[in-house]
Amino acid sequence: MDKKMAQLMEIVGKTNVFDNPQMGKDFSPVSDHVTSIKPRYMVKPKDVNEVQKIVIWANKTHTPLIPLSSGGPHFRGDTSPTVHGAVVVDLSGMKRILKIDRRNRLVCLEPGVTYTTLLPELQKEGLRIAMPILPRSNKSVLTSLLEREPVLSPKYQWNLLEPLRSLEIVWGNGDKIWSGSGVFRGEKEEDWKEGLVPVWGPGPMQLDYYKFVSAAQGCMGIVTWASVKCEVFPESRKLFFIQAQKLDDVIEFTYKLLKFRLGDELFIINNTCLGYIIADKPEEASALKATLPAWAVVLGITGGQILPGEKVEAQESDISDIARQFGLEMVPEIENCSGRELLELLLKPSEEPYWKLRYKGGAQEIFFLTTLDRTPGYVETMHSAADESQYPIGDIGVYIQPVHQGVCCHLEFVLPVDLMSPAESSQGQKLFRDASHRFFNQGAYFSRPYGIWADMVYQKDAKTMMVMQKVKEIFDQNNVMNPGKLCF
Repeated sequence: MDKKMAQLMEIVGKTNVFDNPQMGKDFSPVSDHVTSIKPRYMVKPKDVNEVQKIVIWANKTHTPLIPLSSGGPHFRGDTSPTVHGAVVVDLSGMKRILKIDRRNRLVCLEPGVTYTTLLPELQKEGLRIAMPILPRSNKSVLTSLLEREPVLSPKYQWNLLEPLRSLEIVWGNGDKIWSGSGVFRGEKEEDWKEGLVPVWGPGPMQLDYYKFVSAAQGCMGIVTWASVKCEVFPESRKLFFIQAQKLDDVIEFTYKLLKFRLGDELFIINNTCLGYIIADKPEEASALKATLPAWAVVLGITGGQILPGEKVEAQESDISDIARQFGLEMVPEIENCSGRELLELLLKPSEEPYWKLRYKGGAQEIFFLTTLDRTPGYVETMHSAADESQYPIGDIGVYIQPVHQGVCCHLEFVLPVDLMSPAESSQGQKLFRDASHRFFNQGAYFSRPYGIWADMVYQKDAKTMMVMQKVKEIFDQNNVMNPGKLCF
């Protein structure tokens, strides 16, 4: 046992320090973002005090730390070490749901809480949370929100951090802060009755500290607690499809829905991506693509708890009228997929295997922010790049998610890859790099720059990089938090 391992054991206990050569298997390269460097140790703290002690120890010993809270596979590279000797701080053991408050529509949770754990507990209280499309069953809710993964309901997104509120943050220098109204941690029941609850995200004062850790890939500090805004679980809901042969045919229609805040779940998807979601077996995905519409707007309607049936009926009538204005039709089911069946899938995490990996076992994913009207141009660029790389265009899944009440949208391409085939893996990585550069030159905004995207983004914006490095020096002077990511 070396000195560092002994010191870590003093902090978290002997059973919570791991020195296992197989530990790196969860960091295996599923995508081009991931390096092959393995962490030296993994530690599992049980509370914020131990997290703070670990960060202080890392500053004294100049040991890199990598925060981790979701289960594997980790294929975006943000939790993959880029330097040797790193210690992974596994927060999955901090999995308490601290409070669910129906009156304030708020849940307080630790980073180890997954969607699988949280959703049933919220439903018991008549609440729900806006979540991304079919997250992994072991995906940390807090990590998903911090990394700004797009949620299915754009009308509830007042900013890109929705529905995140107050945070408890241990900065890279070991200091601890509560952002927003997090200083009112609701530790006493009377606090909740008096309204002293962590319902506000920005602050304290004029500085929005919670933005410093958003999409920071663990480079600024470790979030150990958060409050998250919820919505009332609706008593009535339906899901519909609006089919089209071309993406251009549904753009203006979708803009109209966003303008009037109609619908709840709202996204656009191509037949390939929809096939990956609803298929149970790899061979089914290929067969389904031929029967599903080339493009579909997927639209959920909810009724809340006040006159739920009447509200759903009114929305259904209004949206049908709008669809007809654009020569489209809203239907409750399409061939091989009903709205009821798809809704059941969307209301819970993905079944195993994870839907993006279901077809070939591995996948590259390219995603960025843009505006809805520019998405057809990016789809054409993707098809052109795939054709030149001899990658089958029919295997490319496209998912378009309006965000921030429709101000912009998340455009994502899913590229399945057979990891057991070196030739196919190499082909997928080549297409990933080529398409990423084409998108960037076309104006794509990589707001969550993993791997090679970080170099593309920050080499074009020296002033932003300089400011970020200054902020990094303030909160993490010794650069112990996930070094090598972003522009650090």
